[in-house]
Amino acid sequence: MSILIHNCTAVLMDQAGTVLPGAYVTVAGNKIGWVGTQRPQGSFEEEIDGKGRVLMPGFVNAHTHVPMTAMRGYGDGNNLQDWLHNYIFPVEARWDDRAIQACTSLGLAEMIASGVTTIADMYGHTDAVAQAVVASGISANLSCGGVQFCDGLDPATHHDCVVQRELTEKWHGYNDGQILVDASIHGEYTSHRELWQWMADYAQSHNLGMHVHISETKAEHEACIARHGKTPIQTLNDYGVWDTRAIAAHCVWTTPEDWEIMARKGVSAIHNPISNLKLGSGIAPVPAMKQAGVNVCLGTDGVSSNNCTDFFSDLKFAAILHNGANCDPLALLPLDALNMATRNGGEALGRKTGSIQAGYQADLILVDFSHLNLTPCHSVLSNLAYAAHGSDVVMNMARGKVIYQDGEFKTIDLERVKREMADYALPLLFSKT
Repeated sequence: MSILIHNCTAVLMDQAGTVLPGAYVTVAGNKIGWVGTQRPQGSFEEEIDGKGRVLMPGFVNAHTHVPMTAMRGYGDGNNLQDWLHNYIFPVEARWDDRAIQACTSLGLAEMIASGVTTIADMYGHTDAVAQAVVASGISANLSCGGVQFCDGLDPATHHDCVVQRELTEKWHGYNDGQILVDASIHGEYTSHRELWQWMADYAQSHNLGMHVHISETKAEHEACIARHGKTPIQTLNDYGVWDTRAIAAHCVWTTPEDWEIMARKGVSAIHNPISNLKLGSGIAPVPAMKQAGVNVCLGTDGVSSNNCTDFFSDLKFAAILHNGANCDPLALLPLDALNMATRNGGEALGRKTGSIQAGYQADLILVDFSHLNLTPCHSVLSNLAYAAHGSDVVMNMARGKVIYQDGEFKTIDLERVKREMADYALPLLFSKT
């Protein structure tokens, strides 16, 4: 389908951070065809008037656990380890695919409404997650979060090795790349060297990315040093885990020596500011990582540790947090934060998304700048980083298809999903009987 978006201000998220008033953007199929300030020749099957609105790339939520939307607010007021062991893990033992699909769809709807078009999700029941993602219309890098709690690994029978193979064979590259499968290690502290080596070898032999939790808490980081004499980044590096495109979630306690490895190996750091603050994990050294040459992206983590996936909230936190932590109003500029939320995330996930350029994926959102919180506008970039909310998004186009417009979901039956949550998923997960 050919679409013309016109009469808007376009934030291109190119290298220069170009803001283009009076923009015309064409979409052909699932790709951006042309960008400019003159109306292109020819006719279009659909025209979208962007008057009073800003067109920008859809957000890349580079670290999520979408099914955990079911646990919003559950177990709040605990540290990470107590929260996981006393609240989250017991509930997760009750999951089935039906509940996973309902909770995933609810979580995707929340993200879509705030402008997310691509995610990197790590969770179990990944086949069911994939089905919900495909139906929603967004793109996703999916991983199962490989764990190994005992020494001795038989890849032929180990659950997460079996799942990794099955997911890759069934879903990797599905629908022209709508679904990409990544190899994964949940974390150094939830696995052993046999799994690290197997996942590293599997990723390289199948040209997959890698997704790992890294140095989220001080206790996790220091325990790894006590076990191996090295940080998690350094320990996993010894097993080839970073010898493929990789994303490292959190990175709160990483060191300059870690950043050197990450920059050299092309490992992207995924900043999860709200989750890390809420759980008391700390503040990731984002400006220092950037200065060291690390590609830094943005994620929400799960709703269970964030409580909300309005992506503009995480964008604002990222944009202001480091200025305060470093006592420097220039530590992280609005364009830096927007890059983390868009083009950097696309690069991290191995996708041509996050920028409005010909040939890139047509992942685009319209933000209504007539809303009170965006009026007046002295700087489009500042308003997006500091003032915008998810409720300002009036259109979400993923892969060239409008999936959300003016409060209406085009691909998700939200009322059905809510009924499934209330009548099936929540009783299954939280019933005391």
